[in-house]
Amino acid sequence: MQPRNMSMSGVVDLAAVKAAQEAKAKAEQARAEAARQGGGAVPAVSASSLVIDVDEAGFERDVLQRSTEVPVVIDFWAEWCEPCKQLSPLLERLAAEYNGRFVLAKIDVDANQMLMQQFGIQGIPAVFAVVAGQALPLFQGAAPEAQIRGTLDQLVQVAEERFGLTGLTVDQDGGPQDQAAEAPAVPAGPHDALLEAAVQALDAGDLSGAVQAYRNVLNDDPGNTEAKLGLAQAELLQRVRGADPQQVRKDAADRPGDVPAQIAAADLDLVGGHVEDALGRLVDTVARTAGDDREAARVRLLELFEVVGSDDPRVTAARRALARALF
Repeated sequence: MQPRNMSMSGVVDLAAVKAAQEAKAKAEQARAEAARQGGGAVPAVSASSLVIDVDEAGFERDVLQRSTEVPVVIDFWAEWCEPCKQLSPLLERLAAEYNGRFVLAKIDVDANQMLMQQFGIQGIPAVFAVVAGQALPLFQGAAPEAQIRGTLDQLVQVAEERFGLTGLTVDQDGGPQDQAAEAPAVPAGPHDALLEAAVQALDAGDLSGAVQAYRNVLNDDPGNTEAKLGLAQAELLQRVRGADPQQVRKDAADRPGDVPAQIAAADLDLVGGHVEDALGRLVDTVARTAGDDREAARVRLLELFEVVGSDDPRVTAARRALARALF
């Protein structure tokens, strides 16, 4: 789905003055201790340690304690989750690229149900950050790389400015960069250039260009999963761009029988991370309409299913509700 919170606004509450001062003190103490143990220099970590598998037993050590030194990004995933198979490799690549400015902790929800419950996760993939022992949600579901980069940039900036966390020093000897140099080049896929053009358009804020690039891929390869997801997300962002949230919600509340108003509110709900509200609104609209209005609501609901991901349990529930509404 579209990320619930692609800004660092939530950090403001976490970074109250007292908490920030305490976090900075912990970070400085940790660095000083590391320096003493290393004979005056802060020891470098291996590049392979930037991505770690974490379980319930090691959570306090590997996430909470580590978060006093560096922001820890948590990727909640599962083997059966198709969107996870797209997002997890991207996060791993970005962890290596950011070179110690954050650590990626991967948590298999099937094997760590307690952690999933503690974080209140209702669907995966879900991505959180822990900074100086304090957790905040980043986004849920797959998202365009450009937006993920923007979120990570804000995260590391806030971590440094408000918590004094400047990241880890990485020893690149024998690390992923060297291994990558020795590995044979992977041939580019037939649509890699078009997909890259879509990402570049998103980076530049050109949503129309991104939409067209994804459509160009799908014209040749209708089943391309990456292009389908990218198109659904780009079109969603395009629809809500420039919208007045208060007016959209007022229109939907004042005119419950106005299908375009309900559709616009559902888009806004989804962008804001209110998945159940967005899907439920459109299911209800399908149930109480007929003809072209019903079809318009149904089609938009199917589009939002694509954005959230077919494996998400909220989509599964909404599909069942849609079937009951239709039949």
